[in-house]
Amino acid sequence: MADTIAPALAGEKEVAPLANPVFIADLHLAPEHPKTLMQFFRFMKTQVPYYSELVILGDLFDYWLGDDAIDTAAPVVKALAYASSIGKRVLIAQGNRDVMLGRDFAAACGATLIAPEVTAECMGKKFLLSHGDEWCTKDTEYQKFRAMTRDPDWQLAALALPIEKRIELAKSARAKSIEAKKTASSVMMDVVDVDVYKAAKAAGADIVVHGHTHRPASHELAEIERWVIPDWDLDAGSGKDHWGYIRTVNGQRLQIIM
Repeated sequence: MADTIAPALAGEKEVAPLANPVFIADLHLAPEHPKTLMQFFRFMKTQVPYYSELVILGDLFDYWLGDDAIDTAAPVVKALAYASSIGKRVLIAQGNRDVMLGRDFAAACGATLIAPEVTAECMGKKFLLSHGDEWCTKDTEYQKFRAMTRDPDWQLAALALPIEKRIELAKSARAKSIEAKKTASSVMMDVVDVDVYKAAKAAGADIVVHGHTHRPASHELAEIERWVIPDWDLDAGSGKDHWGYIRTVNGQRLQIIM
């Protein structure tokens, strides 16, 4: 592994103002999801050129073994690098599925890896950007797991393992997650508004944009707006295919496109 900095410590904590961003999250790209992959490539070719910034707020991938396995995502890296090459700023945050994304991946894409809960000026307001899973505080077991996987020492120890062992760990974690969701309530898996509000106020933010919950919508939290990015799944079948993004309109307002 070329970069010995734990991914949890690698993200930039300051983001320059956003002029005309488009936000995506929770694509869960993987070879096992070919239709979703193709939609991503179409999106990169037909939509991203109209925006100044592409902001990816976590779970770009369904799993990420570490930047030393970057060759497995070569087409995705190429698409992101092309966007960067034509003058688009690409900002990427880690999600719960791809928490091991690091500086080497971002560099290969010509992108900037951003830390959790970064702020940026946009539309004359202050945005708080995050994957959002830190605000699912009713799910205490998940929060313990989240704390473990974002611990720098744990990450470096995991990255020192052979890739085959990391694959086993990823499969095991995914299986446990699927099983846990069977018994978890919808309330437990959603963010807690008061925690989002506290984070926004602490950051001095007017608008919060996040993913993770797969519940695209806009919410009013007193004087704070909370916007949830649509997740992507075009391999679900049975008429359940969906994807989407959040964009800025005329530099004045946000809009969810699904």
